[in-house]
Amino acid sequence: MNKLLRIFIHARIVRAMDIASRLDEAMKEAGFTTQSALARASGVPQPTINRILKGVGKKGPETQTLAQLAATCNVRFEWLHEGREPRARSGGGVEREYRQVVVADAGDPDFYEIRKVQLQLSAGMTGFQTVPEIYDGSKLSVSKNWADRHGYIPERLIAIAVKGESMEPNLYAGDLVIINTADTAMEDGVVFAVNYEGQAVVKRLTRDRGDWWLTSDNQDQQRHRRKSCREGECIIIGRVVRRETDRI
Repeated sequence: MNKLLRIFIHARIVRAMDIASRLDEAMKEAGFTTQSALARASGVPQPTINRILKGVGKKGPETQTLAQLAATCNVRFEWLHEGREPRARSGGGVEREYRQVVVADAGDPDFYEIRKVQLQLSAGMTGFQTVPEIYDGSKLSVSKNWADRHGYIPERLIAIAVKGESMEPNLYAGDLVIINTADTAMEDGVVFAVNYEGQAVVKRLTRDRGDWWLTSDNQDQQRHRRKSCREGECIIIGRVVRRETDRI
């Protein structure tokens, strides 16, 4: 075997080992505690994931396979493939703020099941009622590792569908978001579900000159003007902590 060929093979082995360590790191950060969980979320077969994590195979992982795993773990393909920074995917910070919701088999011990609901609200009322959302199933599944690591109480998490265009391009109509109803502390720049005059809205809360406002991410501010968040007419339901989307 000539020297150049030996160097090439060594480089491929080292890169595979680096990919394995980066994938392992990305899995843990994204809350995937098992290879099976990542396989279900990404569509990549579990044996393939196992081979990548063990650095097995002379050719290394296929590009499409790594792209699927990178998207599922919410990291850049270039980082997973070659270690090129930055690690996080771009997009106005939304990938860092939200993570993909993983669907698990019923009864899977590694996941909590979160209710999909519609909110029933009244203007000025601090409480709320929920009714099951039946349009595409009744529950979402999220990793116990993710929920426990953030200190979330599963019974205080609910999932609702986003309506309208006001939060595009970060949230689209039909996206499902998980709300932590245990966290209602107002915070500048954070997205919340809000009871606004009896309607459930998902908005970004901003602080301006001592006042709180409900703002939209949509750049068309003429159509989606900010609204004052005053006590009594604007009641925080909970902080948005995670999303599931069909948008690529």
